[in-house]
Amino acid sequence: MATRSGFVALAGRPNVGKSTLVNGMVGRKVAIVSDKPQTTRRAIRGVATGSDWQLVLVDLPGVQRPLDALTQRMQARVERELADSDAALMVVNGEEGVGPGDRFIAQALESAGVAVVAAVNKIDRLDRPRTAKVLTEVAELGVGDEIFPVSARTGSGVQPLVDHLVALLPEGPFFFPTDETSDQPERVLLAELIREQVLRRTFQEVPHAVEVVVEDLERPAGDLTVIRALAWVETDSQKGILIGKGGRMIKAIGSAARRELERELGRRVHLDLAVRVRRGWRADERLLDRLGIE
Repeated sequence: MATRSGFVALAGRPNVGKSTLVNGMVGRKVAIVSDKPQTTRRAIRGVATGSDWQLVLVDLPGVQRPLDALTQRMQARVERELADSDAALMVVNGEEGVGPGDRFIAQALESAGVAVVAAVNKIDRLDRPRTAKVLTEVAELGVGDEIFPVSARTGSGVQPLVDHLVALLPEGPFFFPTDETSDQPERVLLAELIREQVLRRTFQEVPHAVEVVVEDLERPAGDLTVIRALAWVETDSQKGILIGKGGRMIKAIGSAARRELERELGRRVHLDLAVRVRRGWRADERLLDRLGIE
């Protein structure tokens, strides 16, 4: 039986729901979700596999104007992944409609030389007239021949989108084993699940200044996993916010993160989470190398 396989890059402005869409197509969480821009820092590959096809979904960092070494790397990664993909999926936030950022992305995709499909996300929050208006706006961008209205949150419209993307793939063998859903190392995935809980509870500059690293991972006995993690911030004031009065914030983050880690691992988890100040880490090229943010 002939099989199809290939890479599809998801491009869109920050916070359009690309990570939720990837998770929905894969069928499990492989990318963290937050309402904060710049949530996705690495190009995460989620793997969706059917009986005779395999979609390798690359959830790109949100396309944006580079501001520092971190965002420069994120933007360069976007360009590289697009060049290496078989198709691209442009995701537009249906609630916000088409803006200058979408037009910038459309131009970038047009010059990428790959087949492009558009998806209007969050249609579960729109009435019919608003949905029709946004679909018209996306059509006027002139990107791709097909536009799919979807709700990544509810799953509405996702399967027809997957079917269409599969049809664009070339014939070829699978890139990943059929039971694999992501190319992320385990420690990176676990660190991201912890960072997700930080993002959900902090505001202003703190979410962008936080990075989480799993320093140690042990399975001493039975069904227990011991995880020691560090949350890095850039200033003492950010550290104070993350710890909270009487340690309440870090305790709440740790409790919520432990539940997510246990859900992911299917085991009991003891999480030791500490906060450290590392000034200017977003501009530290060697540190970004260590973190795997290429």
